[in-house]
Amino acid sequence: MVVAVVAALAIAVITAFLAMRAGAAEASKVARHAIDAARADAAAQVKAAKLEVSAAVREQETAARTAALEQRTRADEAIAAEEQRVAAREDALAKKLGDATAIEDAVEQREAALDGTQKEVQSRRDRASGVENDAKRKLLHIRGELELRAGVKGVELIEQMSRGWLEEARARAAQQVRAIDQTAADPAHDREAQRVMEIAATRYHHHYLTERAQNFLRIGPDLVSILLDNNGALHQALQTHAGVQLLVSDDKDVIRLDGLDGVGKEFVRRAINRMIKKPESIDDARKDPEAWAAKGREHLTQEIRALGKRAFQVLGIPKAHPEIVELVGALNFRTSYTQNQWWHAVESSYLAGMMAAELGLDEKLARRATLMHDIGKALTHKIEGSHAVIGADIARRVGESELVANAIGAHHADEPCNSVYAYLVAASDAMSGARPGARRELAEGFTAKVEDLERIGASRRGVSHAHAVHGGRELRVYVREREVDDLTVVEMSSEIAAQISDEMTFPGQIKVTVIRAFEATATAN
Repeated sequence: MVVAVVAALAIAVITAFLAMRAGAAEASKVARHAIDAARADAAAQVKAAKLEVSAAVREQETAARTAALEQRTRADEAIAAEEQRVAAREDALAKKLGDATAIEDAVEQREAALDGTQKEVQSRRDRASGVENDAKRKLLHIRGELELRAGVKGVELIEQMSRGWLEEARARAAQQVRAIDQTAADPAHDREAQRVMEIAATRYHHHYLTERAQNFLRIGPDLVSILLDNNGALHQALQTHAGVQLLVSDDKDVIRLDGLDGVGKEFVRRAINRMIKKPESIDDARKDPEAWAAKGREHLTQEIRALGKRAFQVLGIPKAHPEIVELVGALNFRTSYTQNQWWHAVESSYLAGMMAAELGLDEKLARRATLMHDIGKALTHKIEGSHAVIGADIARRVGESELVANAIGAHHADEPCNSVYAYLVAASDAMSGARPGARRELAEGFTAKVEDLERIGASRRGVSHAHAVHGGRELRVYVREREVDDLTVVEMSSEIAAQISDEMTFPGQIKVTVIRAFEATATAN
């Protein structure tokens, strides 16, 4: 609209300018006419523009009203849907409240019924208590009359009957023992035992070489000097962690392992071999001897635990206390007359299990007791006493059953056998040690050992005779009853044991038993 007005004014100005040139009067007339026309045109255009703006405003207002109406419609629909959901929830809540009220009423009814039941039970208890008290009074009255008529008290009668039953049980037990003693010499029993042992020995096959303890290590002067460097720090560290002495020869090229701990000797042998095969480890050993030795001992301890677990696994029996598992593994580094004691324990366990199965006994229990029967040998360098007694004490302390503990303690007759499993352990132990090739011992050395034992035992005054039994593990000395009293017997056993320890060299222990018996002899014609 503004552009149209400006255009009209420009046309008027141009027309006026032309009219000025054509003539003032005519030009003025033309100019006014043009101006009027321009104004009329401009007014028409302004009116048209106003109409357009008004139409656009009405169109936008209509669109805005339509959008607002649509939004209001959607909002009304959402509000209606929400009101429906709220109404549904209110209905559900009302239903649940009704259910809860019904449950509460039921609970109140049950509580009331329970109160009534409890009152009835208490009433019955009171009546029962009264009846029981009446019964006790009547029983006491009847017992008093019976004791009066019998002329003896009830307690005395019970004691008499108990003594009678006990005497009867003892008589039956003695009769059974006599019957066993009478049939013990029956050849049929020997044949049956021999059959079972032959079956077990035939079924088990395992081959392994005997072992020799290597106590002298020829390592050369260079390695000996390394051990003795820095005031013998490495030498002392090995001794401390091994528990054995490392004695150096005069030529400074050989060391001797002096001690009874097989695990400690194996630790030293492995440490020396490591320095020989891996010279780079010598620097670590020199820098910190204690840490180096402790690390080597820990590796060996882990291997011992693995060996103990392996023994239980191969035999198919549950693992025992960790202390027993470690002792079983330590038997791998203990020999008896060149027989490896870990393999001896496993072999004996197989034999005992097969004999138990043949006899209809618990095979796993027999294997378990036999596997542990020599665990005391792993501690004989620390604890004095028979390895069987040591092993039995450990088994009882860590919670093994009495059957197992007794079988361990009785397999060398250190305590009486309380079950058939003790005899199985003793038999399988003897079978494993006595099989051909199991142990290596010179006959001359064994004969000399037996002769020395019997010579020491017979050298005392009042001794009738002396015999070495159990393969030289026990010396039995028989004395004349009229020449030696009981106190002298005790002193004599200690003196003979001390003399054996001073004069002889032997593995393990030797039991000395002095026997003083009174014998009376008569002849019937």
